Amino acid sequence: MTPVEFRRHLHAHPELSFQEQETARYIEERLDALGIAHRRVAGTGVLASIRGSKSVADDRRAVVLRADIDALPIDEQNDCTWHSQRRGVMHACGHDMHAAVLYGVLQRMAARPDFRGTLFGLFQPGEECNPGGASLVLAEKPFEGYDIRAVVGEHVDAQLEVGSFGFRAGKYMASSDELRLRIHGTGGHGAMRQLLKDPVAAGAELLTRLVALNGEECVLSIGRVEALGATNIVPDEVYMEGTLRTFDERQRKILHQRIANIAAEIDARRGVKTRVDISHGYPCVVNDEILVKLAVAIARHEGCHIEMLPLRTTAEDFGFYCREYPSLFYRLGVGAAAGRSHTATFLPDEGAIEPGIAFMHELALRILEK
Repeated sequence: MTPVEFRRHLHAHPELSFQEQETARYIEERLDALGIAHRRVAGTGVLASIRGSKSVADDRRAVVLRADIDALPIDEQNDCTWHSQRRGVMHACGHDMHAAVLYGVLQRMAARPDFRGTLFGLFQPGEECNPGGASLVLAEKPFEGYDIRAVVGEHVDAQLEVGSFGFRAGKYMASSDELRLRIHGTGGHGAMRQLLKDPVAAGAELLTRLVALNGEECVLSIGRVEALGATNIVPDEVYMEGTLRTFDERQRKILHQRIANIAAEIDARRGVKTRVDISHGYPCVVNDEILVKLAVAIARHEGCHIEMLPLRTTAEDFGFYCREYPSLFYRLGVGAAAGRSHTATFLPDEGAIEPGIAFMHELALRILEK
């Protein structure tokens, strides 16, 4: 089976986060056909492993290549023969492409295992929602006892030409936290303000002050506000929720405390009570600088077009691996014609799969050599 065929099967049979049972079974079948050892991880994930033929008895060096496999709750509108067969579910973020590249690398490694150490191929579930499949994988400690030289992942990018690559050393993608704020006051007749402890006015001040925290490396947005009163009725409660993105774990902690302090200040002055709930999401993606230099050198040697990338305020659960091991997360170009990810018409160019395989294969070999 070719990687393109593998990709099209996954695309036609998408499954939501932590529901990837059929996807996992299919991956297991394809790995069995290649004679590659594997086991389940994080419930619906699959961890493949290939031991190099040049390994010595106590050689614990290893590289982890990671691809996510979950889809999104989107009803596909593409007119292709391999379109989603499940209404309301679609691979609209390119995870099928990521899995196809990883499958292609494993094919090549299994055919010629002339390397030292162990290559892990991680088909990871649940990237699209908290707690993130990466955190569940690491909780099982599947790499304990190995000298993990690198964890490597990629993501398709429609802003890069087909088959090109994008890199950034150091901090790259933001952490993500979910904010939920419930403001309790005393509502009543809108004309009788002297009797109110107005949660709407308090909420408006809170929203304004929170948004003022935005800066060059901090994004805070409130996307939902509920105040179920009327023209002359002030409600007893206001609810708000939003997102916080930062690029530094120290700044992240400071902002969490700052949000709590702002709410407490407003509460004391306005006589309301705000419950602040900050749900911790993914940590920052921070790329190992040595791995980035190696990756750039390989891409240039192979004649690939490369771009150095700016910070991204989007988040990825790959950040969990960055906290544990030297890690590299890069972009694989799929062309502007692919459209926007997370939409019903996203359609990456499959011409990116082969260069994606060739690059990741060479990168893994070079890391295992060092």
